[in-house]
Amino acid sequence: MKYFKFLFEIDKKPRRGLLVVEWVTMGYLLLTTLLILFCWTKMQNPEPMLWGRFRMVMLTAAMWLVYRLVPCRFTHLCRTAVQMFSLGWWYPDTYQLNLIFPNFDHLFAGYEQQLFGFQPALVFAERVSNPVFSELMHLGYGSYYPLIIMETLFYFFFRNREFNRTAFIITTSFFIFYAVFIFLPVTGPQYYYLAAGLDNIARGVFPDIGNYFATHTESLPIPGYADGQFYQFVASMHKAGECPTAAFPSSHVGITSILLMLAWRSGSRWLLFTILPLYLLMCLATVYIQAHYAIDVLGGWVSAVVIYLGLSLLWKKWIFKL
Repeated sequence: MKYFKFLFEIDKKPRRGLLVVEWVTMGYLLLTTLLILFCWTKMQNPEPMLWGRFRMVMLTAAMWLVYRLVPCRFTHLCRTAVQMFSLGWWYPDTYQLNLIFPNFDHLFAGYEQQLFGFQPALVFAERVSNPVFSELMHLGYGSYYPLIIMETLFYFFFRNREFNRTAFIITTSFFIFYAVFIFLPVTGPQYYYLAAGLDNIARGVFPDIGNYFATHTESLPIPGYADGQFYQFVASMHKAGECPTAAFPSSHVGITSILLMLAWRSGSRWLLFTILPLYLLMCLATVYIQAHYAIDVLGGWVSAVVIYLGLSLLWKKWIFKL
């Protein structure tokens, strides 16, 4: 009964306009729509992309109307959830947009070689092939979206005064990463190693493949214990929605780093120590399953700190006062 009242008690001062997360989505929508229009002749399927954006505007408007009819915490949560769940829809969109630009994997694989003297993503799974370790890696990688949902709901139910801030930071962080992925096309080892040839990679030769991924989306099979339950889960996720995009910086590492900082801020030891081990597994897993170069992980750490501090300051100095 207490939670029912918490969810459905009518807001005394309902918000008339869009939520901050909705404004962020509309801003990203506008930016990418302009890019589509300016690069129309270079796009492969611009019409469906524009129609998708129109549907997103209509969905946002519909959720706004539902909230105006029943202004309570539950409809507020639904409005926020729609924008956060749509992040999965926006992800493959980056692949369609970054095809405008040439691929940069040869540069990043070269930086990796210079920094480490070898390709960590190439040798990690080969050197550590234990089924238990493999399952731990895939558990860590597969925990990405469950961790986001868990932390968002934790703030909604137990730190509700900071819920809007948390949703803003998570959602905006995703869109910042997506914008980087559009203008910095790096696919990661699972795609580039196959395109360049494993023999070349092993010899430290990293050919420039130009616009190869405009017509090819094949990837290497995911390393690890193929009969494992978590392996199968990650493999099915990749099959359903993965495409050659979004390697640098690692948004998996970046977003989970931000989740860790949000957990620290919450003051909940339970939340922090639930996320921490999965976060550590995530940082290793992105290289283990060949989704990322090791420098992508480093980029994820640095970008997470910069984005979190910048968005926190933006919220405190400007958005919170709106």
